[in-house]
Amino acid sequence: MEERFSGAVLRHNHNSSEKRPTMGEIGLNHFAPYLMNRLIARWNNNMAEELREYDMTTAKMRALAILSISSSVTINELSVFAVTEQSTMSRTLDSLEQQGFIRRQPRAEDMRVRDVSITEDGRAAFEKLWPTMYDLFLQMFDGVEETEYRAFIATLHKVLHNIRKHEI
Repeated sequence: MEERFSGAVLRHNHNSSEKRPTMGEIGLNHFAPYLMNRLIARWNNNMAEELREYDMTTAKMRALAILSISSSVTINELSVFAVTEQSTMSRTLDSLEQQGFIRRQPRAEDMRVRDVSITEDGRAAFEKLWPTMYDLFLQMFDGVEETEYRAFIATLHKVLHNIRKHEI
């Protein structure tokens, strides 16, 4: 793929009548959303392959990962954190509950809200998955210095702040 990056991609003010660069002028390899999609698709495919060994899906893995560091969250919060549709999360939680990995209980002050928490079996299942997740994470950032990683994370937070719909 031909490199056409001009360096002026971020200089355009979206409120001005200034001509926007074309996709061809920017090029896919310099268009961040394209690269982010490629990265996440590859990450998800790699994780899905590895998780088969544990009879686990990426949605289940994400839910257990979040619950492993949270005392309790609502289904809506879990859907946002796991970047999963609420309907998918509900089905995922049904399966995790059947496996004995999570528990859902009504919130005392509002019986319409269900709090989700991880069980000891769920924590043990996630602890088995964690080395695989961490190894794939290390592979993804092989050759990236700690300072580069920290700058990358800071940039991601800025971008997320610009586009997010939830305060989470």
